[in-house]
Amino acid sequence: MLAIIATLNFIINIIWFLVIASAIFSWLYAFNVVNTNNQAIAAIGRGLYNLTEPVYRPIRRFLPDMGGVDLSPLVVLVILYFLQMLLNTTIAPALL
Repeated sequence: MLAIIATLNFIINIIWFLVIASAIFSWLYAFNVVNTNNQAIAAIGRGLYNLTEPVYRPIRRFLPDMGGVDLSPLVVLVILYFLQMLLNTTIAPALL
């Protein structure tokens, strides 16, 4: 059972880094730091968008419009942190 908890922690960590990478890439894209004509950069951007947009979309429906500021990555990170703490402090000790 601990292997399942360790695997879930690993998956949460991967999603955490994908969300952070997506946020950083969106900032670099918004401020025109990266060359969007480069096919490799465009592929990375599309990949990050396709991986994170299904997670952001339901959250964006509930968040108010903040102008140009997107707070959905922050909300996702808070939810991931909550899930990881719940898993490590409540579920894992109950299984031991």
